[in-house]
Amino acid sequence: MDVLVNNLPILAPIIIIQLILIIVAIIDLIRIETTNGPKWLWVIIILFINILGPILYFVIGRKRY
Repeated sequence: MDVLVNNLPILAPIIIIQLILIIVAIIDLIRIETTNGPKWLWVIIILFINILGPILYFVIGRKRY
């Protein structure tokens, strides 16, 4: 438990950034009409592949018009 408390100042910003990325990616996924691939797959990628999932969605998943 001491290790977690000692590393909390380092972990807190990473956790906050991850949550913000997930929320923004899910909101964008809901609003966008078409994606590169099925939306259900992007939801799984965003939620279960920690920080890289939302980044992959924004780089690969969104269709460019």
